[in-house]
Amino acid sequence: MGIDEVEEYVERSQQLLEASPQMNEQNTKVRLVQPLLELLGWDLYSTEVELEYTVPMASGSTHVDYALLVGDSPVVFVEAKAAGSSLNSQHVRQLKSYMRQELNVDWGILTNGKAFEVLTKDQHSGDGEEVSVVQFDLDDLAADPDVLELLSKEAIRSGKSDEIAAQVAQTNDAIQYINRNEDEVTETIRSAVRGELGDVPLDLEEQSRDFVQNLVSALREQRQFVSEESSTESGESRKSASGTTESGESDVPEPRQDRVVGTIAREEIEGDEDAVIAVYPSRESGLSFLKENAAWGFVRVGRDFDYIAMYISGDIGEVRYFAAVDDVVDPHDAGVERDVDQFDIEEGEKVIQFDRETFYELEDPIPYESKYPQARRDTTLGKLREAETTDDLF
Repeated sequence: MGIDEVEEYVERSQQLLEASPQMNEQNTKVRLVQPLLELLGWDLYSTEVELEYTVPMASGSTHVDYALLVGDSPVVFVEAKAAGSSLNSQHVRQLKSYMRQELNVDWGILTNGKAFEVLTKDQHSGDGEEVSVVQFDLDDLAADPDVLELLSKEAIRSGKSDEIAAQVAQTNDAIQYINRNEDEVTETIRSAVRGELGDVPLDLEEQSRDFVQNLVSALREQRQFVSEESSTESGESRKSASGTTESGESDVPEPRQDRVVGTIAREEIEGDEDAVIAVYPSRESGLSFLKENAAWGFVRVGRDFDYIAMYISGDIGEVRYFAAVDDVVDPHDAGVERDVDQFDIEEGEKVIQFDRETFYELEDPIPYESKYPQARRDTTLGKLREAETTDDLF
């Protein structure tokens, strides 16, 4: 599965969706889902792909749209919905219930041809709970084709997918542990710092809690990179599954509207030089949400800040956007352009709404050097004005 093949699949699928945006389920399967399975290396004209596979249930039986088999055993279930509909939590629960009935089915794909969610069984939990590994859109694939390697026939058969699933499960366990024991972890860190340094002129409780919450954010961000080489540490380039670096413009989905009011030089930004700026990371695929909503989500916020700056990872690798903060709200109160239920929102995560009159693209963005935020990192307006590289911010 080469990059050219992925790009061809994306382009062909986009054309079909433009021609038939309300495509029904049957046509979605034939035109969009089955070509995806072939792209992943599964032979539709063999016994390794079974359509309308019977799944035994407590009340009888049901059918999953596709079962991908290794030998005589199904290992992946694929559930397809119409392109003209949106994926929702009920669809996720449905696929999870199917996976639960088959011991060897460790993977599930839910898709409507435009959006995709990949599930796996958490082998570290006692009951093998089904968890979401990654969500992505069709438009994301041209920029990050490596995500498909997760469910290629080769990766499934070789066990590489299981290794990735184990990493995701360990990350999930760490996130869940911190969420359940945030107060205790915060106190452990506060005590350790105080024991080493004694009294310091900082609110160690607040600083320790910020550290813990940022750690959870970093773990969630890391969980998104499901391929070993889907992103380099530097954020300057990405690698294909073969390990070769790719370059060129990213295929970022267009926002429904662009709320960026213009450009501004950093030295022209008015405000107190000690004002706090929260710098958040975003992949290029997140630019649509950022621009069309003049907002950022879904994140844990922690202590207050005055401004937000966005570091765009991948081929861009720079702090590119800036705004004053207007409000921090619950996701369902944010009025975002797209259906909020399609996003994987954790309890306690918020949406940061910008003062729309101050949402600018920087004329002189701050390029990556050796430090970049994997989760929220705070700096000051003074440092933002003067920084030559990201190393000067933190």
